[in-house]
Amino acid sequence: MTIAPQASSDLKTLCQWMAGDFSNRKQSDDRPTDFAHIHIFFRPLPFEFFNTIGFYSEQVYDYDLWSPYRQGIHRVVDKGDHILIENFGMNDPMLYAGAARDNNILNSIKPDIIKSRQGCSMVFRRGNGDSFIGGVEPGNACIIPRDGVMTYLVSDVEVTESTWLSLDRGFHPESHEHLWGSKLGPLRFEKVQNFAAELPFDRL
Repeated sequence: MTIAPQASSDLKTLCQWMAGDFSNRKQSDDRPTDFAHIHIFFRPLPFEFFNTIGFYSEQVYDYDLWSPYRQGIHRVVDKGDHILIENFGMNDPMLYAGAARDNNILNSIKPDIIKSRQGCSMVFRRGNGDSFIGGVEPGNACIIPRDGVMTYLVSDVEVTESTWLSLDRGFHPESHEHLWGSKLGPLRFEKVQNFAAELPFDRL
């Protein structure tokens, strides 16, 4: 795989910053009526899964670490002027709950149980200063059912070496009315465990 040196450097940096356990403990302690204590995990997958860099992710409430409310598989693709993170769902995802914290469970995930989440890839570019800014790919095509209504996802993310800020909102596909998601600002996470050493950059 041949990619531009600067893009390759950005991909490596973004992956290193993403690889970890992120907690919004400080935010939830400061504003407990507004924000629950949540973890976002991004655990690197073995190189052989995609033959490139990939992640398994979990979002989970701190009080119930074995019952994630969101799980995903992600392939990182260098596009030169941006980095694309493709999103995949899994068949029977709860079979793999805890994979972000248990390598035996992580290694049991195989490529034949994933399915592409069309329209839900994330596009990341360097921000101002030491950050990456990401958002759902254009087109309003990442469709998520919520309370019996089909909505499209708008997701804004800012990543630094030690933080992850995210704001997910759902909108009606015709009226574009804001139907779900925080109206109190982004979730603010700090990295509490680093998994960057597991990234198989030596295989690229």
